[in-house]
Amino acid sequence: MKLTTKGRFAVTAMLDLAMHEALAHNEAMPAGTLPTEIKPVTLAGISERQNISLSYLEQLFSRLRRQGLVSSVRGPGGGYKLAKNYADISVAEVIKAVDEQIDATQCGGHENCRDEGRCMTHDLWATLNTKILDYLAGISLADMVASQATAKKVTMMPRAHNATNQVKATESVAA
Repeated sequence: MKLTTKGRFAVTAMLDLAMHEALAHNEAMPAGTLPTEIKPVTLAGISERQNISLSYLEQLFSRLRRQGLVSSVRGPGGGYKLAKNYADISVAEVIKAVDEQIDATQCGGHENCRDEGRCMTHDLWATLNTKILDYLAGISLADMVASQATAKKVTMMPRAHNATNQVKATESVAA
């Protein structure tokens, strides 16, 4: 089982956008108010900051836009913005939006692992897939922003029954 570059880069790029929005919210306005307009982020900027190929980002953002996770702004000063609040976008949504499959089964979930039938461990691997997707669905971009905003190691706990996600800070990580 592995998460490919496509999924990793999509999450990284979306986190870059979310951090841009978080920074705009924190610095642009006095406490307690929201900015009226978040400036779009260019793919070239994300490419440079995250060391991801610009052409690869263009492909990813085309999929992310079609799935309603980002919106594009044309013209001078254009780029991309999150289409909804970053607290409402889960890591699982981002991965699914770029058609990434997280699958520990040998058969891709088709139950033809062994001679066109189920292998003895199919249910084990299928359950693992569910647990991984549940975990990633419980982690929002806001949780990831919070983990990046501190100099502390953060352990993320997935949400349970629509409860607020818990982020537990531990000892500071030495740089």
